[in-house]
Amino acid sequence: MTITDEDCLAETSAFNEQFETARPSRGEVPDATALELLRRNRLGGDAPPVRLPQGQDRVVAGGVPVRAFVPDHVDGVYLHIHGGGWAIGAAGGQDEKLWRLAEQARLAVVSVEYRLAPEHPFPAGPDDCEAVARWLVDHAAAEFGTRRLLIGGESAGAHLSVLTLLRLRDRHGITGAYRAAQLTFGPYDLSMTPSQRLFGSRQLLSNTDSLRRSYERFTPGMGAEDRRDPEVSPLYADLAGLPPARIVVGTEDPLLDDSLFLAARWQAAGAPVQLGVVVGAMHGFTLFPLTITEREQQREQDFLAGA
Repeated sequence: MTITDEDCLAETSAFNEQFETARPSRGEVPDATALELLRRNRLGGDAPPVRLPQGQDRVVAGGVPVRAFVPDHVDGVYLHIHGGGWAIGAAGGQDEKLWRLAEQARLAVVSVEYRLAPEHPFPAGPDDCEAVARWLVDHAAAEFGTRRLLIGGESAGAHLSVLTLLRLRDRHGITGAYRAAQLTFGPYDLSMTPSQRLFGSRQLLSNTDSLRRSYERFTPGMGAEDRRDPEVSPLYADLAGLPPARIVVGTEDPLLDDSLFLAARWQAAGAPVQLGVVVGAMHGFTLFPLTITEREQQREQDFLAGA
């Protein structure tokens, strides 16, 4: 485990405090109107995301939309899965970040427009991610000139990334096709780890109540025991045969235990793990203009470029 960015703690803590003050109702359940507004705006913000002309909207894998960013030089393909509690977010919600990553890491970035809850609850989103992952295994060489595949995402996207790797292994016998996984502040136990249950009502981007309600939207009708099914909560899965991973979380994230526990189990299953814990960082910190965001994006880029 590497603990990082202690020198930024004053800036990070000040931002957290400002965020709490400005967002007093963060833990409430959004109604249909509020959910639609959240879906129109970028994650963590109050304005629509910037869409760059470099993004290409396509439909692949028998009907799943994706948004692709293809630089002039391609050394690999990064299958990106966005976050948003399985209910908001979009493949076109991070164009600036994904295009920068594509150019600097020399990767074709393919972001999945998976179906969202509550209209499309589990297993719709995982099904879409699995379909695109399989499509890349079969078509990356012809489409992008490389068989070097990587996978990753943030928050719910990190969860879906692990489920996708497990589905490829268990349903299709595919291991080794994806050479690395970048997993940023993901929830891996939807029955709730201790840090999730004990975080309380602090109004950061995510808290105990908002997590619980996001699980209810994503897996309606399931209780805690149902959500411990390895097909829902990858922390309970056999992790053998998965690729090297980089797992990142902040110390002020209710999902802290999820990353700590997953990293231990991932390594015990035989794959190398880089575990990074960012001092003072809340859930979703990479959405905001902070020094820790700039540093984390550089670390992510370096990992994916070198994987």
